[in-house]
Amino acid sequence: MTSGTDHKGDLRGRTALVTGGASGIGRACVLALAAAGAEVHVADLAGPAAEQVAAEVGGIAHVVDLADPAAVNTLPAEVDVLVNNAGLQHVAPLHEFPPDRFELIQRVMVTAPFLLVRRCLPHMYAGGWGRIVNISSVHGLRASAFKAAYVTAKHALEGLSKVAAVEGAPHGVTSNCVSPGYVRTPLVQAQIEAQSLAHGVAETEVVDQVLLDRSPIKRLVEADEVAAIVRWLCGPHAANVTGISIPVDGGWTAN
Repeated sequence: MTSGTDHKGDLRGRTALVTGGASGIGRACVLALAAAGAEVHVADLAGPAAEQVAAEVGGIAHVVDLADPAAVNTLPAEVDVLVNNAGLQHVAPLHEFPPDRFELIQRVMVTAPFLLVRRCLPHMYAGGWGRIVNISSVHGLRASAFKAAYVTAKHALEGLSKVAAVEGAPHGVTSNCVSPGYVRTPLVQAQIEAQSLAHGVAETEVVDQVLLDRSPIKRLVEADEVAAIVRWLCGPHAANVTGISIPVDGGWTAN
């Protein structure tokens, strides 16, 4: 087993695909995997941003709408590291939650990861090595009000990840979830604004009294902290780590 914690360059010769890779956690994952030597495909709905991030690391950008199942077939199948990160949020009470938004969130955050795992596994199996990392959430482990679609999708992603872990184990493929708390990303900023409207309080109060109320560590998680865990799961020291969910939440789920 390789010693130490850096393992810089141990993904040389590997190909990675990161969905939602143009910003936030996805962008941080692209940078971390590229720094470890991987060639990274950046898939995102935001074309210019995806191309910019890909250019930073010498990767390849794919402008794709993961809500369209057919779009998955335009992405590479010969992938050694798959990071399912793309997501979106909608905040509303259950009895007012728009069915079309609920269904859209399931397509992007459950169906697309399933199709991508299904698409990439044959290559991983053939090579006897693969890493699937699903960016879940504390809401894949716990529930919060007004987030029916997001909580449902993340719980489903946790289940999908475990099935992939069980099936992939004989083939050298691991599958895990990284489950962040509230990360400083554009998605969370939009959520802060939505919660501010829903609760009728200032945005600063949303962060302190709503988002971080039950978190012992009173600060937002940084995207590169999440990416470091993703990177760790792809290293040689994590070959026997599979089927788990790692909270990166400042103690939110422990409280």
